[in-house]
This record gives sequence, structure tokens and C-alpha cells, in this order.
Amino acid sequence: MKFGIWAPLPHTIRSEPEMKQAIAELTTPGAGGDSDSSFEFACAILQQAEAAGFSISLIAERWLGPDLESWVMASALSQRTSRMELMVAAHPGIVTPQAVAKMGASLDRISGGRFAINLVNGWWPDELNLFGNGSWLEDSAERAARLGEFVQVLRGLWTQDDFSFHGRYYDVDKASLPLKTRRTPPPIYAASRSPEGKALVAESCDLWFADYVPDYRLYESNLADMTAEIAEMKALAAGHGRELQIGLSAHVICAPTSDEALARAEELLEYGKTSRIAAVAARGLGAGLVGTAEQLAERIEAYERIGVDCLMLRFHPMAEGLTTFAEEVMPLLRERVPVAQPEAVHG
Repeated sequence: MKFGIWAPLPHTIRSEPEMKQAIAELTTPGAGGDSDSSFEFACAILQQAEAAGFSISLIAERWLGPDLESWVMASALSQRTSRMELMVAAHPGIVTPQAVAKMGASLDRISGGRFAINLVNGWWPDELNLFGNGSWLEDSAERAARLGEFVQVLRGLWTQDDFSFHGRYYDVDKASLPLKTRRTPPPIYAASRSPEGKALVAESCDLWFADYVPDYRLYESNLADMTAEIAEMKALAAGHGRELQIGLSAHVICAPTSDEALARAEELLEYGKTSRIAAVAARGLGAGLVGTAEQLAERIEAYERIGVDCLMLRFHPMAEGLTTFAEEVMPLLRERVPVAQPEAVHG
């Protein structure tokens, strides 16, 4: 199992003093020092995670917010990390697969082969309509179809020298991408929820992020549902002669006692009710990684048994929570599950 961490961005974590200060600067013309505070905060967390043995980071995209743009952020982070895979989010409908193929190959080159992509259909119509020039699709089946075409064009340009594709959303005729990636092709991650989208992920993506009801109190039922759904997704992929990896996103709360962990989870649930963005951070509680170090190790071991290959984690506060996880939970896990170590990829 490999461990990943969400790059801390204004919309991905529960607000804490460092991020509050960073947001104040980001939203004030002319404010800030020689370097951006939100970027430096992300650098510090990713470097800490890399030293602790984390293998990957997700650099999410939030167009309607004060977040730094994900591709720019990831490119800069590639120069401040050395082994961690950098998974950059991209929204079909806002960026074209042709442009992403070029940007991805560029990042793969300058990072030493550490680029991966996370394809996100999106849930916020205003974002797609503003930044994608009216590209929101109301029908989930249509969004899934666009995602499928996106992946075909992306892979085609990364792997073929004379590639053609004529679809409903994208059209490519006898195209070639002169800039070649180090890994051919870089891994593609996705988290589609619709039946159509899940079928496309099983057919053409490398890792699928499992879903759950966003309530830590439903750990047992969520685990049962994920067990069935993961088996279904792996079977769908096997039907195409492929192996599909499984990811799980989670907010981790590790405390000396269960009661303290549960109290902190309740606080985060209440925080999640304050806004649509706050709900993003609180949603991760649904994975049920709330409790003592021993309880967390037991639950992560259970996820490994049902086929989860990658945990994408976040904490509050980020640095303090990461330290606790690295010092108290990871040693227990090394006795229970195979833990992947980050390694630089050069081709």
C-alpha cells in the first residue's frame, strides 16, 4: 500500500492559521512577501510527508477560489520535492486533452518522471461554465462520455506518433506529440461515480478512487459497500484484460483516546456545514479513520484486505496530524501491510 497526502490548498483542508494568513494575502492585491505563503506551506507539508515515506501527493484544482492553479503549483512543487509522485487534477470541459497531453509531458520531464493525472468531471456548474466557456453538462452520462473521450485522446497522444480520433467532444486527425513522456503513459487516476463513468474508468484508467457515505459513524457499512464495489470495479477491469488499482481519500484523526478522536470528528462535521468548500474537508471523515493509533492501523489493514492500494490523506492541523500519523500509526502498519516507499522515477 502506498500513502499519499493532499497538497494543502485553501479548499482542500480545514482552515488553520497558516492557511488563513495565506488566503488573506492571496485575496489582497499587492499583499505577500518574496514568495507566496500558500505555496511555501504546501512545500513544507509535502517535504515533511516525503521524509515520512509518503509516495504521492494530489494537487487538486479549484477554479472558483483563491487557490493557486494546479499545473503551475505542481510544476513549482516538482522543484521542491525529489521522490514523490505529483498527481495533478484536470477538468474535462475546462482544459482539452490535447493541451493536457503537452502540459503533462512537460511536467513529467521536469519532475524526473513523477507526473500523474487525476481526471475530475467536476460538481460545480459555475466553474465549468465560467472557465470552460459554458461547458457544464447536466447529464452525468454525457459527462462520463466526455471523460472517456478525454482519456482516449490523452493516451493516444502520449503513446502514438500518428494518432486520430473523431468523437463527439474531441477531434484529432493524424496528430503527433513531439515531446515524449518519461513514463509511457503516465498513470491516470479518476473518481467517477456514475455507472457510465465507472465503466470507462475500469476500461481505460489506472486507479479508481472508491466512494463512501461522508459520515465516520458509518465505517462498518461503508466498508461493506466498498468491498462489493471494489470487487465489481476490479472485475470490470479484468473483463478488458486490465488490472485496476484502488485509491481511497480520507481525513485522519488520531488521538490518545477514542473519545477525544470522536469529539474532534464531531467538530469537523460541524465545520463542514458552514460552507460548500468546508464540506470538502469534512467529507473525508466517511473513510472512518478516526480513533487511536491502534484503531487506525486495524482499519487501514482492513482496507488493504479489500483491495485498497493507495490512501490519500489529510489532517488537521496538517503538520501536527502528519507527524502523529508518521510516528504512531505508520510503525504499526509496517508490521501489518506492505508499505511502499517513494522512489524517483527517471524513465
